[in-house]
Amino acid sequence: MSAILFGSISTIADTSELQREAFNRAFEKHGLDWQWPRDQYLELLETSGGEQRIAEFAEAQGEDVDAAAVHRSKSEIFQSSLADSGISPRPGVLETIRESKEQGFRLGLVTTTSRENVDALLAALGGDLAESDFDLVVDASMVDQPKPDPAAYVFALDRMNESAGGCVAIEDNLGGVEAAKAAGLACAAFPNRNTASHDFSHADRVLERLSFAEARVPSPEG
Repeated sequence: MSAILFGSISTIADTSELQREAFNRAFEKHGLDWQWPRDQYLELLETSGGEQRIAEFAEAQGEDVDAAAVHRSKSEIFQSSLADSGISPRPGVLETIRESKEQGFRLGLVTTTSRENVDALLAALGGDLAESDFDLVVDASMVDQPKPDPAAYVFALDRMNESAGGCVAIEDNLGGVEAAKAAGLACAAFPNRNTASHDFSHADRVLERLSFAEARVPSPEG
């Protein structure tokens, strides 16, 4: 293998609870009598896409809601909260990135979140991690379809001139794993706090802590 592709900002730093809190504050801002407690949010995370999640929830409640507007507010709140969160990289991430570079591996961040969310995370991490640490950063503006569609990975492979067989994806959610596998990539699941209970049986390996050795060999047979 020659490249490791991080599949979401929460594979870098666990932002999941900040995102849940941002959803709830956005609901309040828009006058919605909704709250997503953690146990309910864990179930909602089994599908991808924040705006779609809002739209589907509104439909289930029988309410007419501007899901795009609510999601914009959620994103603004999330980005603002990141700045004061004191967030840090997840266990093993910095070490894996450092060793990958030392071993001549290329690195990508292949997400279908917004560029603003990516920038907010990197800014919040301060000197720990920068865009320059990645050979390519893919965000939602670069592809027509979000995950679980494989478009982001297909785009990344083309832009990096890499074959699917030469890369491994690191994903923290089911939609991300589906996207990676659909693009022909090996995939190591690295669940975050709020996806740890999900069924990652379609991933090649499930990791509690990231390491270069385990990340680049996604299955025991590899």
